[in-house]
Amino acid sequence: MNYDVIVIGSGPGGYVAAIRASQLGFSVGVVEKENLGGVCLNWGCIPTKALLKSAQVYEYARHSEEYGISVGDVKPDFSKIIERSRGVADNMSKGIQFLFKKNKIEVITGVGKLKGKGVVTVTDLAGKEQDYTAKHIILATGARSRELPNLKQDGKKIIGYRQALTLPKLPKSMVVVGSGAIGSEFAYFYNALGTEVTLVEFMPNVVPLEDEEVSKTLERSFKKNKIKVMTDSTVESVDTSGDLCKVKVKTKKGEEFIEAEIVLSAVGITPNIEGIGLEEAGVAIEKGRVKVDEFYRTNVEGIYAIGDIVPGPALAHVASAEGIVCVEKIAGMDVLPINYKNVPGCTYTTPEVSSVGMTEKQAVEAGYEVKIGKFPFTASGKATASGMRDGFVKLIFDAKYGELLGAHMIGGNVTEMISGMVVARNLETTGHELMKSIHPHPTMSEAIMEAAAAAYGEVIHM
Repeated sequence: MNYDVIVIGSGPGGYVAAIRASQLGFSVGVVEKENLGGVCLNWGCIPTKALLKSAQVYEYARHSEEYGISVGDVKPDFSKIIERSRGVADNMSKGIQFLFKKNKIEVITGVGKLKGKGVVTVTDLAGKEQDYTAKHIILATGARSRELPNLKQDGKKIIGYRQALTLPKLPKSMVVVGSGAIGSEFAYFYNALGTEVTLVEFMPNVVPLEDEEVSKTLERSFKKNKIKVMTDSTVESVDTSGDLCKVKVKTKKGEEFIEAEIVLSAVGITPNIEGIGLEEAGVAIEKGRVKVDEFYRTNVEGIYAIGDIVPGPALAHVASAEGIVCVEKIAGMDVLPINYKNVPGCTYTTPEVSSVGMTEKQAVEAGYEVKIGKFPFTASGKATASGMRDGFVKLIFDAKYGELLGAHMIGGNVTEMISGMVVARNLETTGHELMKSIHPHPTMSEAIMEAAAAAYGEVIHM
């Protein structure tokens, strides 16, 4: 029952850490209570993208006449859309199973809990306990949907993201509380299929972590598609006693009541740190998350933590990167800590949103004199030909040295473009270097070159 490394949790942090550990010659066991791949693969990143693709295809079909194609009356089959999404998630989970077998990683099914130095107790589905030992224990238990005191989820009328992925029928109306990536994506999805959607956001802008110009553009797109957007607003209470939920919303103008079949709570996440033996093992917790150093070592020797349970962005790609750094450090490799100032963020609405680095406001507040370059997709040949002219690329440079401080995009397929900006920032690429790097034509990515040129007064196509 002995391993070099035991990982508790098989989400994008846990399974990546396990595979990298195996590649480095460690014997590895992974404790998982549900399906391999964790929330991201089974109930988050992957199945939501399948839903969003269905909504996008439906929108293409509805507007096919604009492309010179007649398809007749088009209707969404909600149950088949959900079925496809679950199938995509299942296939990806099987892919993790294959990778574990390939890398000789053993799966221990059950709930894992720290028990003394180098020991994990696993309780299986039948309630039977078994101890496993390892020199190194990595906690990667992820997070769950956050519940507000005045927005308790009952799983039927007030739901979280899990239920939103598997509703039995398409609701006629829905209030989405929270406009981060999860809330905005579900608002877009259900609106695209015909649900009357109201999006409530506490902050002044939707997708509040994004650059303000991006936020305003997405809000206009939502409103154009008849999503009711309520910013600077809070849900005070929800009465579920009737057939419809009666949602009391506090706005700047006063109180407003909205009736809807479903209320989706998308107000963030809560780390899964309860019941895993942290207190018993003496692992330090700070502000509701496990306290770690730059290589994810806790205060207890041999215990590490990664992903949503440690400070930092709660993103799948961050958890994966943390898992790799953690394991490589355990193996004695010379590794660099993660630069959390260069982590990309993506929201898969239509139009898509992606960004990395500072917003314009953050750069100015940090004392930089900035050069701003913007290029709208209305001036892009590829965007026009594709029928995706909404949005722009916005680049923020330090005026003194030309450093790329931030990149912000909204438009078609921009989530596929942001990684180039991450690499550019890693390599300390300047605005002039971006501008003089030949980009293929016609592509959406040309907008990056044009935006850089715009910052220096050399833009051609605008």
